[in-house]
Amino acid sequence: MNSPKKIMALDLPVVDPMPESTKKYFDICQKKLGMVPNVLKAYAFDVSKLEAFTGFYNELMLADSGLTKLDREMIAVTVSSINNCFYCLVAHGAAVRQLSGDPILGEMIAMNYKVAPLDKRQLAMLEFAEKITRNSAGIEECDREILRDAGFNDRDIWDIANVAGFFNMTNRVAAAVDMRPNDEYHHQHR
Repeated sequence: MNSPKKIMALDLPVVDPMPESTKKYFDICQKKLGMVPNVLKAYAFDVSKLEAFTGFYNELMLADSGLTKLDREMIAVTVSSINNCFYCLVAHGAAVRQLSGDPILGEMIAMNYKVAPLDKRQLAMLEFAEKITRNSAGIEECDREILRDAGFNDRDIWDIANVAGFFNMTNRVAAAVDMRPNDEYHHQHR
């Protein structure tokens, strides 16, 4: 029998016994995604940290917003590309493929979003996400004006900043612990 693959370099055991609410959440993931994402398994050593992570992730990535789910996933891939985050490039690249219906778009954004067939709005959004990642202290009002001119309102700009900031944080954690994406992501939506 094969031993399970390590999901990260740290050996942090899952809380035992796992709370019923966590089991239910993992069951929902298994049913909807066909797997429990390794990032969730990684956080399962501490249920309060798992709940904080999933609560913020779900609010940023799934709640109502002027940004589409595809917009948010494209931000995740752009930030993860700049940060060389293997986990997030693989996982969120699969989401871009799924949401766009384009098996190439996620890889284009991962390699260089500027070569992807993006409209003015998407390009402005990803340029802003890049600037947040590379030089957040250098953002000025003119950068926000570019977004407004592309059709974003101030709430949308808040959401872009929060999604980019969240992935800058998670990319660094994933890299620091050598978190590995689920193998299933590599094959999805091709």
